[in-house]
Amino acid sequence: MIRSSRKIESYIHSGLDIGSNKICCAITEINPETDSVKLLGIGTSPATGINKGSITHRDQLIDEMENAFKEAQLMADINIENISLGISGDHIRGINTQGAIAIGGNNGSNISLQNEISNNDVNSVLELAKGISLPMDRDILHILPQEYVIDSMDSIKDPVGLTGRRLEARVHIITVATSAATNLASCAEELGVNVDGIIYQGLASSLSTLEEDEKKLGVVCVDIGATTTDIIVYFDGGVRHTSTLGIGAASITNDIAVMLQIGIEEAEKIKITYGSAKASMSSPELEFELPSKNGSLERKISEHELSRYVEARMVEILQLVLREVARADVNEKLTYGMVITGGGSELKNLAGLAEETVNMPIRIGKPNNISGAVDIASGPSYASAIGLSQWKKFGNELNNQKSDEMFFKGALNKMKNLFNEFF
Repeated sequence: MIRSSRKIESYIHSGLDIGSNKICCAITEINPETDSVKLLGIGTSPATGINKGSITHRDQLIDEMENAFKEAQLMADINIENISLGISGDHIRGINTQGAIAIGGNNGSNISLQNEISNNDVNSVLELAKGISLPMDRDILHILPQEYVIDSMDSIKDPVGLTGRRLEARVHIITVATSAATNLASCAEELGVNVDGIIYQGLASSLSTLEEDEKKLGVVCVDIGATTTDIIVYFDGGVRHTSTLGIGAASITNDIAVMLQIGIEEAEKIKITYGSAKASMSSPELEFELPSKNGSLERKISEHELSRYVEARMVEILQLVLREVARADVNEKLTYGMVITGGGSELKNLAGLAEETVNMPIRIGKPNNISGAVDIASGPSYASAIGLSQWKKFGNELNNQKSDEMFFKGALNKMKNLFNEFF
């Protein structure tokens, strides 16, 4: 993290959201005294070198990352040395687990004594909780404490300073394919920056769009990207479930291209201009001409007919999301329902369709509580990048602060060992 040369001492950091349709870099300035966030720069680039979280063309991806990064630096008029990377893909896995330790031992007596809980105790119980068996090709990306239990007292958020005999930690662990994360980090390092951490994009989006009350009383954040949909369920202030679907808004574009026999780019333009997530909200009388090739007949289609294709696919995505929400370890009702963000959430009338489909309150999530150049980055498609740029400051409130460091050490050492075995 670098220091700003401004009068008020502040922190400047950047986040790089690497999507299948668009790469976005955001640079923010955070005042440590007030925790206010100011957006300094934003840069975007079309993405062609990555699909569903997997790198398909490394050199293309590096060039596209560099374009977005340079554009953001130019707008902010500052050079960035550190960056947080977002990662998604259906290789992401989430699991709830727990660990427990005796606090301070029994001092050689048969009677366990009350002992004050220290930071070392918290670190020890989290270390025990993450001791799950993983395949060689997977690593822990995040350790997200849900609550602590001291003896019979539960729902404790910060146990340090309290006393007891037994400390238990209930956590949510997010794991990632080692090769996917290390390859992404190596591409970013080609830009000449230090990678501070790799963050699950669903977490980053929720950081910039959700309020604390929503996380406490229950909400599901759904980030609909081009080829993936990130799902993260909060309750009682902690993460209860995470999942990534290998489907996104690009599937709607593909449906339009196939049904109407037109190109992908043309289908995308038509979807944005005429498509509605709710077919009943579009007119069967309003027609528009379809692109025609040389010698082919002119064709027309109504907005209603087009929106039927859009609605069918979006209902499928929402039903898959609802199935994942049902798997969350939450028996109580999610008071704040569902917050939909990401580029796919910009589809017209999506909130109305979602409310009917999932039968819970819906809102479209946009980056909140930021100032500066927000006019050009106020839409939900920028939520992940802006969340990533704030992660180093605010992410530790949600995430065990040592998890990023543990991941990099463990993942890089594992890759070196595999390399040595083969060569």
